[in-house]
Amino acid sequence: MQSFFVVLLRVIILYFLTLVIIRFMGRTTLWKTTAFKFVSYMVIAIMVSLISLGLIPNMAFGFVALGVWFLFTIALDYLAIKSKWIHDVINGREIVLIKDGKVMEENLQEVRYTGEELLRELRSKNAFNLSDVEFALMEDTGEVNVLLKSEKKPITPKDLNREVAPMSEPQTVILDGTVLDESLTSIGLNREWLNTQLSNSGVSIDNVFIGQVDSSGDLYIDLFDDLIEVQEPQVKELLYATISKIHADLLSFSLETEDSKAKKMYSDNANKIKKVIDKLEPYLLR
Repeated sequence: MQSFFVVLLRVIILYFLTLVIIRFMGRTTLWKTTAFKFVSYMVIAIMVSLISLGLIPNMAFGFVALGVWFLFTIALDYLAIKSKWIHDVINGREIVLIKDGKVMEENLQEVRYTGEELLRELRSKNAFNLSDVEFALMEDTGEVNVLLKSEKKPITPKDLNREVAPMSEPQTVILDGTVLDESLTSIGLNREWLNTQLSNSGVSIDNVFIGQVDSSGDLYIDLFDDLIEVQEPQVKELLYATISKIHADLLSFSLETEDSKAKKMYSDNANKIKKVIDKLEPYLLR
């Protein structure tokens, strides 16, 4: 019984010690880490397991070995930050796999890649045709990044010389039927606004699984009952339509009136409204 409590105490201590070690070693996920750091994680995990089970007779030696491996890993990471040469020695360097649309066969052999493996990686980046790829690079983590040819890239608003409004992170204001007041407050809203939006949609808050407010102030909700259809918010579209109608009415009045002063007044105000529309269009129609 005594040995049971010794093992239990040892495991509890090592559990929290491992948590501290992993936090100090960074937040990189395993599938994005380098081969050296992956091996370091595995070695530390094995050492912790051996010490926990008492398979290392002298615990002090076990903790010394664990500490040395941890400190060496941290030290090399620090040196890699300070020196590109040390970084390349420890983690490796980037390898160009495709340049100017041409596959670099020598570099493929260096990274032990076959043609089929290269094509599979390209497909994972939505590049199904090799002829669409301008440049491909293998990072030191083993991940392949792809640059498509200019004519194959998706069109962006900048390509069309169109201005778009900046977007911020959407805030989750309802989760599993519970209102998150902190998220509402962070975007300057309150429960009264939320209840009004839900009332307009004819939805009870108890039936809302997730509710999010985007950067434009529109509320998107997903319901527990998937049979109920909820209309998408159209506040921006209605506002744009209202302002456009005002602009059209002012132009119409300026054409219909015979009074020169009134005509000038309607025309000037129509121009002002047009300027407002031009400024708001990226925000209301994106």
